[in-house]
Amino acid sequence: MMGASFVSTVPSLLPLQAQVAPPSSSTSSSAAPVRPPAARPVAVRCKTENGFADGGEELSRRDVLKLVGASVGIELMASSGSFVESARAADLIQRRQRSEFLSNVRGTLFTAIKGNPDLIPSLLMLALNDAMTYDKASKSGGPNGSIRFSSEISRPENKGLSAAMNLLEEAKKEIDSYSKGGPMSYADLIQYAAQSALKATFLASAIRKCGGNEEKGGLLYTAYGSSGQWGLFDKQFGRSDTTEPDPEGRVPQWEKASVKEMKDKFSAIGFGPRQLAVMSLFLGPDQTATETLLAADPDVSPWVQKYQRSRETVSETDYEVGRFDNYSDQIKQLGPTNQLRSVHLPGSKG
Repeated sequence: MMGASFVSTVPSLLPLQAQVAPPSSSTSSSAAPVRPPAARPVAVRCKTENGFADGGEELSRRDVLKLVGASVGIELMASSGSFVESARAADLIQRRQRSEFLSNVRGTLFTAIKGNPDLIPSLLMLALNDAMTYDKASKSGGPNGSIRFSSEISRPENKGLSAAMNLLEEAKKEIDSYSKGGPMSYADLIQYAAQSALKATFLASAIRKCGGNEEKGGLLYTAYGSSGQWGLFDKQFGRSDTTEPDPEGRVPQWEKASVKEMKDKFSAIGFGPRQLAVMSLFLGPDQTATETLLAADPDVSPWVQKYQRSRETVSETDYEVGRFDNYSDQIKQLGPTNQLRSVHLPGSKG
């Protein structure tokens, strides 16, 4: 029994040439010109057990497959360039949309913080306490937005942080209104607000060193500040919110904690005296009081003095870079960083 073959559906791919009749032996000028006979249709035949059915011109299935493969290959080679260009264009568009969104977020938070500079210490502690719930043994907790829950933000270690959380709630309404990929997560919002608060402290310091002149202070910060480093925050953007509060007892009451308790907590998550010293601004509303306490410890004191000297320089390089590195590269990345993804773009979910 003969089975049907798909090659019978592609006769146009076969290089079949029409038969041309030999010229006539007549030399009469009045004779009608000899025309070649019409091309004879040739069918692609399916092979049976006893050869090709019905005789006729024959092409093996292998020959036809070679023709099909060559045709498809040529098409792919011709179109591959356009595929690559389309992919590049799509990537550039997505990057631009992401950059525009993050720029808008920075603008919203800058405006909110500028109108409430007294909340900067609370915004920093809010971000730190949300991250410091990380438990190294169970790999749970971390900067996951859990501090937004009333049962967590009302804990003793978070006393006085509700105003900062309320400020971010209002900012979030505006941010969500122009986000094209869904609401911004609290996990991202809290950490991104801390970024803006940090920048505000460095900018304020530059303005102070310029005698209160905002324009000159802005130029000083642009020239010597770590503005280029802040782009690393964008790469850490895209965390999902947890659906429940983190366990109690993981975060000390910084204002009441001894230096030993602070060191023990930092050590439990893999940090040492250097990180504790540079994060002093995050550990309460009075940085001077916190540093005075830390300076009494022989392990932490050298780092406190180092960063205090750096703050008095024009560029504050050691202090600024040290704080940035420890916050961005270490504390902010505690927890399940594998959740990071592209967010807040058309077609994505934040």
